[in-house]
Amino acid sequence: MKRYLLLLLIFGLVLPLAGQDLKAFSNQFADIAESVTPSVVTITAQKVTKIQNPFGDFNFPFEFFGFNMPQKEREFRSSALGSGVIVGQGYVITNNHVIENAEEIKIVLNDKREYKATVVGADSKTDIAVLQIDEKDLPLAKLGNSDDLRVGEWVLAIGSPFSTRLGNTVTHGIISGLGRSGMQLNTYESYIQTDASINPGNSGGALVNLDGEVIGINSAILSRSGGSNGIGFAIPVNLAKKVMNDILTKGRVVRAWLGVTIQELNGELSESLGLKDVKGVLISDVMSKSPAESAKLQSGDVVLKVNDQAVSDPGELQLNIASRNPGDTVKLEIVREGKTRNINVKLGEMPEDETSLAALTPNRIDLGFSVSGNNTELADKYGLSNPDGVVITSVNPGSEAQQKGLKAGDRIVEIERKNIGNIDDFNKALEGVNKDQVVLMLIEVRGGKRFVTIRAK
Repeated sequence: MKRYLLLLLIFGLVLPLAGQDLKAFSNQFADIAESVTPSVVTITAQKVTKIQNPFGDFNFPFEFFGFNMPQKEREFRSSALGSGVIVGQGYVITNNHVIENAEEIKIVLNDKREYKATVVGADSKTDIAVLQIDEKDLPLAKLGNSDDLRVGEWVLAIGSPFSTRLGNTVTHGIISGLGRSGMQLNTYESYIQTDASINPGNSGGALVNLDGEVIGINSAILSRSGGSNGIGFAIPVNLAKKVMNDILTKGRVVRAWLGVTIQELNGELSESLGLKDVKGVLISDVMSKSPAESAKLQSGDVVLKVNDQAVSDPGELQLNIASRNPGDTVKLEIVREGKTRNINVKLGEMPEDETSLAALTPNRIDLGFSVSGNNTELADKYGLSNPDGVVITSVNPGSEAQQKGLKAGDRIVEIERKNIGNIDDFNKALEGVNKDQVVLMLIEVRGGKRFVTIRAK
C-alpha cells in the first residue's frame, strides 16, 4: 500500500513536469517557425523547352507532297516551383535546378508581396543559385555553421511544397546522416540527410536548427512515389555560403585544384597495392603541369587525410580540395608502396576544361567511366590527333566499358553519331539516353579510331 502511494506521488509530480517540458519544447518549435518563416520565399520560374522536328530542315515526305507542316522547332512553356532563403538585402539563395533555363523568375514573400527576380549567378556543380530583387526592406535569415551538426539533433524544414496555394509550410524531424555523397545529383556532394518532410517545391528552402539558424538548403528527396519517404537531402549552409560569396564578390565560383584523377578503393585494389585496410582514395593519374605533379604525387598513391582530416571516398576528397582557395597549401597523408608519408601541395585554381565529371546525366545514366575536357596537354600526353572532344580519365573496374577495352586517354569523338566537341556536347548527347539503351560511341585511341557500344545503366 505504501509502495502504491509512493508511485502515485512520483507520477503525480513527474507527469505535470513532463507536460511542462513538452509544452516548452512545442513553444520552441513555434517560436523558430515564427521567426524564420518570413525569410523563406516561394519561387516560380517560367521555362521554355524547344523540341526539334525529327525530319530536320526538310519535312519529307510532307513538303514533297505539298502539305503544310508545323514549325521545324516548337516551344513548350512550363512552370517550376521552388523555395528560397533571403540572405542579404535584395539577395535570395536557392537551388540552381529551380531556376535553370528560366525566362522569367518571380519571388513571392511570406506577406504575399511579389517581385521579379534576376539571376546574379548560379553554380550547377553544387546546385546553388543567387537571385536578386529590387527591395531592401526584407527579413533576413540567420545562417549557422553546418560543420557543428550532429546526427540525431532536431531540425525544421521550411518551404513551399507542391503548390503556391500552400505557401510556406513547416515540418520537423532529425538529422539522419551527414556527408552523404554518391547521390549522382551534382559534381560536389556532401548532403545533410533528414527525415523532416521535404516535397517537390521545397527545393531551395531552409533547414533550420533549434537556435533558429539556417544550417542547410533543402535540395532533393529519395522517393519512389515523388513524395516524402523520410529521406531528404539538404546542401550544408557552409558550402552554400562559399558559393554565394564567390558569386557576389568575384562574379564566379573559384575552386582550388589538385590535378589528379581519383577512384574509389575496393578489396581487390587494396590487396594488389599491398594495403592493410580499404581506406582512403586512390590516385589513378596525375595531370601534366598540375599542383600534384609539382608536389611529385604519383599514380598508385592512396590519399588518407587532408590536413589531418580523413577522406574515405572520391567525392569527399574532391569537395575537400574544391572548397579551399587557390594558393592554399595542404598536407596530404598518403600511402605509397606500403609506407605512409606526408606531402605538402600548393593548390592551384581549377581550369574550366579540367573539371573531372562522372559520365552521368540527370536521369542517372552510367556508362562506367569518367571524363574531362580535352586540351593540348592531354592530347600530347595520350598521343591524340587533336585537343577537341572529351577524354576518358578513369574506367570503373569490372564495368562493361573496361571489358570493351576503354581506358584513360581514349578520346570520345561521337555519341550516337553526334560530334562531341566539349563537355556540354557530351552531356547533351546523353540527355536522351535511357536505362538499358545500347549507346554507340566512336572512340579515338592511339593509332586510330573504333566504334564501341555500351549498355547504359
